[in-house]
Amino acid sequence: MDALSSSVAMKVNLDVQLSLMASSLYRLLALKIANGYEDAKSSHLFRDFIDATGNVRITKKQITVEFQKRAHNPLLIAAGLNNIDTRIPWLNNKTLRIVL
Repeated sequence: MDALSSSVAMKVNLDVQLSLMASSLYRLLALKIANGYEDAKSSHLFRDFIDATGNVRITKKQITVEFQKRAHNPLLIAAGLNNIDTRIPWLNNKTLRIVL
């Protein structure tokens, strides 16, 4: 039905696509953290790991996001999600650094 040669035009709502992508990313985060979070709902993952405050510093070469200390940060550190440097091509190859 959704083949390129199909005569039936399929409408895909952007909200549905973004929701599916977000759900998949939450699943990947849960699998990376493990520790009993493999079956957690996305709202639980959001509350424990995503909904956080921090400081953002922007320099000519780097963007640093430093999160405040939280009870769940050791799980993120154990999963290897701290001090990750990622180059962002559309920001003149600035490095995004997340510090827990």
